[in-house]
Amino acid sequence: RENRSENILSSVNRFLLHEGRLMLAESTRLLNVYLFLFDDFLLITKIKRSKKKYGGSDTSLIPVCPSLTPELQSFIREGGFCTVLDQPIPLDRLILKNVEPI
Repeated sequence: RENRSENILSSVNRFLLHEGRLMLAESTRLLNVYLFLFDDFLLITKIKRSKKKYGGSDTSLIPVCPSLTPELQSFIREGGFCTVLDQPIPLDRLILKNVEPI
């Protein structure tokens, strides 16, 4: 479902604590995801690669938010993007458990 909620990340009171790639184990498959841990919720996005490249040969000119990690900036410059998988998970409702590696 397409949902236009660009303002979810624009709160001036929200801070990005950590971000990074992770493999998410769904019931029958592994999914490459990119997590954004904010001070009030966890956002899980699916990593996608664009089928068409940006025009021009110098992709370093594509504007990218400077607060993102170099890895994510590079990924975006290569035509990649992230789509939100599900609703953000509020940290007060999140439970973390250690599990054995697969």
